[in-house]
Amino acid sequence: MAEKFRGLGKGLTSLFGDFTPANNEEAKAISNVTEKVLIHLINPNPYQPRKDFNENLLAELAESIKQQGIIQPILVRKKGPENYEIIAGERRWRAAQLAKVHEVPVVVINLDDKKTLEFALLENIQRSDLNGLEEAMGYENLIKVHSYSQETLSKILGKSRSHIANTLRLTTLPDEIKKMISGGLLTAGHGRALVNIPNNIKLAKIIIEKNLSVRQAEFLVKKEPIFGSKKDKLSKDLNKDSNSRSLENELSLQMGISVEINNKKNNSGDIKFSYKNLEQLNRIIDVLKRHFR
Repeated sequence: MAEKFRGLGKGLTSLFGDFTPANNEEAKAISNVTEKVLIHLINPNPYQPRKDFNENLLAELAESIKQQGIIQPILVRKKGPENYEIIAGERRWRAAQLAKVHEVPVVVINLDDKKTLEFALLENIQRSDLNGLEEAMGYENLIKVHSYSQETLSKILGKSRSHIANTLRLTTLPDEIKKMISGGLLTAGHGRALVNIPNNIKLAKIIIEKNLSVRQAEFLVKKEPIFGSKKDKLSKDLNKDSNSRSLENELSLQMGISVEINNKKNNSGDIKFSYKNLEQLNRIIDVLKRHFR
């Protein structure tokens, strides 16, 4: 186990705390010395998995840097005699530019492209800075370009193999849905529910329009009441009025369970809630209790 590196700040220390150099040469390449570097000599990391930087949050960080300076150094690698590339800390680098800072503190480390992507991905994941699609693209890059296995990623990143596998599924979504996730209109959970589903773009638009939760989206995808499920077809065959069908669909989506309304010509009838497990039963009971309080 390598000795914990001092002088890196809490975030970077956690990155290096369990890092074991592969050999003596790699061990010598690591420096825990903080130095000052002119900001224009530093370039962003082309392997950075994070693509979107919130402008408001950057402005807030820039203001903090004006007042307090950069407390945690930026992790970089040397790319030339007077050229550096960011491994971790691009948000601080961008905010420092907004704050018109000319020099920034850095820690220089010698890493190859594979390790650089690994560290950049790890830093972002630990800080929850990536949306689901960015995380998926980072995993895919490590697997396809650098020949990582899902098992290896699981050990390095501290994520379960099932989480990595499910996240990678987002890369198979149509570009239109990917843009919805990147833009914050859908979450990664919504995206996973739409993988390999017919009409998934149309369903995605309904999820956004109705502001459905992930659970509601999963129910929509499973039942597809709006696009003519067996239940809906049967209802039409029985000449169920459109208002009843619409209300069934709305209640089903809101509750995440199957709801059937039987309305007779004299406007009497019954409502049927179908549940498959105790959790769904408790959900029905909770809804009814809240309504009659």
